[in-house]
Amino acid sequence: MSQTGKEKRQGAVKQITSHSNPIVKEIKGLVAQRKHRSQSGLFVAEGLKLATDALEAGWQVRYLALGPEARENPVAQKAAATAKARGALILEVSTAVMSAMTRKDNPQMVVGVYEQNILTAKDITPAADGIWVALDRVRDPGNLGTIVRTVDAVGGSGVILVGDCTDPFAVEAVRATMGSLFHVPLAKMTKDEFKPFAKAWPGTVAATHLKGAVDYRKPEYAEPVLLVMGNEQKGLEDDMADACATLIRIPQVGQADSLNLAVATGVALYEIRRKHLEL
Repeated sequence: MSQTGKEKRQGAVKQITSHSNPIVKEIKGLVAQRKHRSQSGLFVAEGLKLATDALEAGWQVRYLALGPEARENPVAQKAAATAKARGALILEVSTAVMSAMTRKDNPQMVVGVYEQNILTAKDITPAADGIWVALDRVRDPGNLGTIVRTVDAVGGSGVILVGDCTDPFAVEAVRATMGSLFHVPLAKMTKDEFKPFAKAWPGTVAATHLKGAVDYRKPEYAEPVLLVMGNEQKGLEDDMADACATLIRIPQVGQADSLNLAVATGVALYEIRRKHLEL
């Protein structure tokens, strides 16, 4: 879009009543298609909480759609005023139009469209007391969103997506973060980019792996820590494990053959961050 087109949309309020409105179609495309999100660099987040989280974190808002309830809600009105002052287009829509945009019978009162923000390896400078989580080919958006939320909860530094991962900006993943997406930096790397990155890491590089002989509670995790987790079905590939100096395991005594990826990541994170989480 040209700069002139952007200027025409900034700081305005627009009422939309038609399902066939081009902006409605654009938002529907962002909800439904990863290709559309990738090409536009935009994504959709549903709900007033996520809208306020995004604004507080300084994320760039393209559109903020308000249903009838939001237009009577003081928190939503404050969010709309803030977004409008930052150049967003505020959309006043009916419940039916909101449902059409989000594919829901009972949609949220607020839906926002935001600009994506993804880091690369060169953008990452590990904090001395930080922890990053690297996910190798994570495929489930719920797992990814939950991990981002858990990284936020333990005061982690960010999440690195390695290889062919699920889209972190899919509606399901964004929803699972419960707003933590706006506070936890995300980075993407290929496997070939990640392996030298891990080798050069200044602190402990730990990975959960079937070959791990070390109980996850035993190592002295030298900060900054890089925690590497594998794919939900196949785990961490051997060549990725070779880039990690410490291979750990989480003991199990029941009949389950494995833990859910998000659960395993959470268990490891809380142990590694133990000294930072004392009440």
